[in-house]
Parts: sequence; C-alpha cells; structure tokens
Amino acid sequence: MNSRQTTPDPLHFDVLIVGSGLAGLSAALLLPATKRIAIITKRAVMEGSSGWAQGGMAAVWNKNDSFEAHVQDTFIAGAGLCDPQATRFVVENAPKGIAWLQAMGVPFSEEDGQLHLTREGGHSARRIVHVTDATGAAVQRTLIEAVKNAPNVTLFEQHTLVDLITTDKLGLPGQRCVGLYALDSDTDEVLTFEAPQTILATGGAGKVYLYTTNPDTATGDGIAAAWRAGCRVQNMEFIQFHPTCLYHPHAKSFLISEAVRGEGGRLLLPDGTRFMTHHDPRLELAPRDVVARAIDFEMKKGGFDCVYLDISHQPLSFLMEHFPNIYARCLELGIDISKQPIPVVPAAHYTCGGVLSDLQGRTDIAGLHAIGETACSGLHGANRLASNSLVECLVFAQAATDDIAQSTTAPTAALPAWDDSRVSDADESVVISHNWDELRRFMWDYVGIVRTNKRLERAAHRIALLQGEIHEFYSHFHVTRDLLELRNLVQVADLIVRSAQARHESRGLHFSRDYPKLLDQAIPTVLNPGN
Repeated sequence: MNSRQTTPDPLHFDVLIVGSGLAGLSAALLLPATKRIAIITKRAVMEGSSGWAQGGMAAVWNKNDSFEAHVQDTFIAGAGLCDPQATRFVVENAPKGIAWLQAMGVPFSEEDGQLHLTREGGHSARRIVHVTDATGAAVQRTLIEAVKNAPNVTLFEQHTLVDLITTDKLGLPGQRCVGLYALDSDTDEVLTFEAPQTILATGGAGKVYLYTTNPDTATGDGIAAAWRAGCRVQNMEFIQFHPTCLYHPHAKSFLISEAVRGEGGRLLLPDGTRFMTHHDPRLELAPRDVVARAIDFEMKKGGFDCVYLDISHQPLSFLMEHFPNIYARCLELGIDISKQPIPVVPAAHYTCGGVLSDLQGRTDIAGLHAIGETACSGLHGANRLASNSLVECLVFAQAATDDIAQSTTAPTAALPAWDDSRVSDADESVVISHNWDELRRFMWDYVGIVRTNKRLERAAHRIALLQGEIHEFYSHFHVTRDLLELRNLVQVADLIVRSAQARHESRGLHFSRDYPKLLDQAIPTVLNPGN
C-alpha cells in the first residue's frame, strides 16, 4: 500500500471508494490491479459497522437447502416489498462471494471438515456461515491485511466526506460524479479528490437514534451526500431495530447476536415469564421486526427498563464454543450467561433503505455507485432478513467493480479546490453537541419502533428548525467532522420522516398506529431531490 504523500490538489485516482467496511474493502480488492484506488474512511479502517457484525453470512450451502427457500425466506421477512430480481441475484451469488472470502483466508468455523452452519430468525434452514460469534471482525482483519499489501490502493484514514463533485454543479453539461471533497481531520484541511468513478460504501445511519447497535461512524454520510448531489433514495422509513442489545450502563452498543435465539435462547419478562407465545407462533425465531415490537410492547405495558434473554439451559461448553465473545463480554459486566439471563432492549440496527441502485450498484448519477448499507438495492424490502447484509456487500461489490472495469470515461475539466476563505472558526461548538443530542432523542421518541402521524409531525417540525441552524453554521464556519456528521444525520432524519409520512399502512419495520392495516399492494417509497 502506498503511503500518503503531500500532493497538489486535486488528488487523482481511477476509483474513489468512500468507506472501509466489507463493501468498500471488497470493492478495492476486486477491482483490476491496474486501477489506482483511494479508500477514504473517516476513522481508523477497522471502525465501521462490518467489524461489529456477530452472526454471519446467509448462503445456500448444502443439499437440504435451496436458492428458492432462501429467496422465499427473504420475501417473507421483507413483507412483500423485496425486489424479486435483486433478491435472486444476491441469493444465487452469495455462495460465490463466501468462496472468495475463503480464498482470501477468512477462517470460517467448521465442523467435521465442513463449514458450520447456524440458523437465525426468519430462516427455514441452517445456512449462516460464520466465524464463531465475531464474523465481521474476522472478515475485516483478513481484508484489511490484503488492502494494506495492495500496491494500487492508497488508504486515507481520518478523512470525512464533505460532498460529491458533479459536472452539473461545475456548470458542465450532463450529470456525472467526477470527484469529492473530504476533510482531513489531522490537518483540518479539505482535500479535493478527482476520479471518473466513485463508490459510496459508507454504511447506514443508526446514530440518528439514541439507542443503536452501530458504531459512531454510522451517520448516513453517503446517503446524505448522494441526495444532495441529486440521487433518489428509497424506503428510508424502514429502520430495523435489533431486538436484543445488551442493557447495561457500561455496555455501549453491544449486540447479543440473533444466533443466541437461533440456538434456543428464550425471551423472558423480569418475573421469568416467556412472552413470545402471546405475539407470534414462531416465538423467538420470528423476524426481527416482530420480536422488536413484542419487546417494545411488553416493556411499555409493564414499565420495564428491559427484558431478558435466557440461554442458560445450554451447556457451558456449548456457549464457549458458539458465543465466546458474548460470554466473555457479559462476564466482564458481571453476567454469567451460563447461569443467568441477559438483560436486553431493542436498538436501531440497520438502515434497510438508502440510495436507489440497480443490479450493478449504479445510482442516478453516472460515475457514482452505491453498495452495502448505503444503498437500497431492493433486497431487504420492508425488513432485512438476518445475515443477508454482509452477503449483499459482497455480491454488489463484485457487480459494481465488474461494471467499473468495463467502463471507459473521458477526462473532465480540472476540479476547483475547496474555498473556505470566507468562513471563520466556530466560537461555540456546544451548538453542535446540543443539536446532535436533541436529534437523537426526538427520533427515538417520535420515529422509533411504533409511530403515529402526530409523532412524525413533531419530528418534522424539529428537523426543519435544526436544518436552519445547521445550514447557518455550515455557511459561516470551518467544517469539522462533528458538524459534517450532524449535517448528514439531520438530512437522513428528514428522509426517514418524509418516507414514513408517505406510507399510509403498517408494513415490515414501519408500524403506524394511525394506519395499522397492510395495503393490498406493496409499493416502494421513492423520494426525488427534484420534487
């Protein structure tokens, strides 16, 4: 990997990749070695959501399973809104993606010389390929090492996307992405990156909510930047709340994997009563939206701070083999999961919507691809089936890079450097932290697991006020990472609320007390910046 050197603006590359999760790193490694690639990531390369993924990757891997069964499970979880073509495309290409990871050296868990397959909620068969209970971290370590050894890849850590640069914004004909601006947090300078192809792989927007399983990096940067550049977004109302986030004051965002329920974990009230029997015949193996609403209902009904997930009936040896990281983390906090239940609460987990993209990961803007959680490929519909997200990253990284490898692009005019000559340093950064806190709290209260028209109206009103304040701040002061992230979160919050207001039914992850019924026809929610 090249070390970064002082280079006159703009910095020239063949492909810019924003984000260093599974989608971004896979794309960098799948592109032809002749391409000069920049990976731009706003923290350290390991700090994205992919590294936090515990469960694994869903793929049809044995004779007792079928592509058709995986497709149907995805359709059922997606509540009728999954795109059939995208779903089949991902399901049929998932085994090839996992085989590529095996070839890269990812140490998937095995049993009797074969990949060990576990089962998770919503799946009709065991098809989850995993590395114990820390799949994402193992995959990331392998790919990061490969990227660091790739001579055609330059890694720009601590660089935050400011905005995309498009030809129409430069007064040139057409609408094409030709580069981007990114803030170097180490120098506080905004650098200009120029390339004929850009891939957005920035992950989701879980930090728009007060409680989330996501890392601090999940601020919707790619979704917001693509929207500002002129891309449509789709299905932003569908925010998946993971049912079981560890409830403990010192356990920030620690997820208790879906696989714990897949291996027999039972959800209990504080008095030990099992409650999923009252909510769904699939019990703890119901899809995440069903389980999350059930927990939310029981907590509000009983005034509980949390519920409990009990796996203590399994032998200690089983727990140590299958959930070593969960066992160790809980034990650090004084919870022995082999003897006592785990306190859990729902938390914002996954952004099912995103930048509208096709089967090659292409967006509305030429030269701009979106893959992974940033994109809305149509795979997840109204609710993501467990462990479909990492394979989506792999499959669309392959599709997008194939598309880029076959494309030819004429050079564009020189890009202008970032101009901050008319702004000053902010005198009160407390405005940013206060607005960030306010946003996350009212999104949790008003746009959470259960919604109403009134709650959405209240959220929309507050978002409009915040947008005015942030625009004024952005126009008058030097940009900082905190300001950029807040600007993006408020934009994403606006898209979530507008999408939720447009859906007059309850479907999948979007549950409205004012529209409790399911409409006969499943129609995606598409927002257009031009409208």
